Amino acid sequence: MKTFQIQDRPIGDGHPVYVIAEISANHNHDYNKTVQLIDAAQTAGADAVKLQTYTADTLTLDCDKPHFQIQQGTLWDGQTLHQLYSGAAMPWDWQPKLKQHADAIGITLFSSPFDQSAVDFLQSLEVPAYKIASFEVVDTGLLAAVAQTGKPVIVSTGMATLQEIQLAVETLNENGCTQICLLKCTSAYPAAPDSMNLATIGALREQFEIPIGLSDHTLCHTAAVTSVALGASVIEKHITCARSDGGPDSSFSLEPDEFAELIRQIRVAEAAIGKVHFGPNENDAANIAFRRSLFAVADIQPGERFTPQNVRSIRPGNGLAPKYLSNVLAATANKLISRGTPLNWNDIDADDPTQR
Repeated sequence: MKTFQIQDRPIGDGHPVYVIAEISANHNHDYNKTVQLIDAAQTAGADAVKLQTYTADTLTLDCDKPHFQIQQGTLWDGQTLHQLYSGAAMPWDWQPKLKQHADAIGITLFSSPFDQSAVDFLQSLEVPAYKIASFEVVDTGLLAAVAQTGKPVIVSTGMATLQEIQLAVETLNENGCTQICLLKCTSAYPAAPDSMNLATIGALREQFEIPIGLSDHTLCHTAAVTSVALGASVIEKHITCARSDGGPDSSFSLEPDEFAELIRQIRVAEAAIGKVHFGPNENDAANIAFRRSLFAVADIQPGERFTPQNVRSIRPGNGLAPKYLSNVLAATANKLISRGTPLNWNDIDADDPTQR
């Protein structure tokens, strides 16, 4: 499995899960609130915070014809696309200052561009990576532009078919991008746990042999933590100061204390997964004493044959392993063995063939 790196942080198998706090539209057009969100993400233990870089005019037309009306049963029904994106877009003149602030407090900041102008702008900020939003995974022109920057690229797969994902990866590769991570994503806001299909993470790992993660829009921690057990290397989740603040994304975002708890659970899951290991470890080695072993359960005279009446497999584990019971029962004692004595090979007649 390949790994990739954002700044000095390696990401992939054998490395801690990379956690991204997505601000998206939760800035609510308040610069100071956005700074608070970056601070909250850093305090919670996130590795990175992510913005979105677009304008309503780069995404759609200011038009109220039926095609541009949102009527798909979403949180945003009743608006036009232009109205939604106008309300959600983050001012571009904030982003250099936010990048400086993130750098100053030690958290990585990058963004999702939505067209060539956004890529050019983000290049001027020297962002260390790019994220492709799930709805843009089919935009091969955008993928090519991002790949040509030479930066690592994280791609949300959203509604993409396997063929569309393959085309996206091929487009990135053909344009010079070799550091790629795919995020399993359900493009519903919020997403129901039974719509997540986290088993896809393993299929993506096998198909592409690159780091796979999860962009999680559920309202709980379960999907994200489960995905870690399934091999996810990256977790992206929305963060908000308070869901009561409102806004396009707040209802499916985590508040700062919830985000911190998510990261705590992810780290616990990582520790629990550990590595392939057989036999005792430092935490349970002392308990070997409570295994069964072979003991004399009656006094046994020198030369007396061992029998089921005078030898049994009992706790504790100080004697011969139970697998040797048949060998012992075929032998005789070479000394007086008192009841309650753990058996060892020195107790058995030296001429007995079981010891040779």
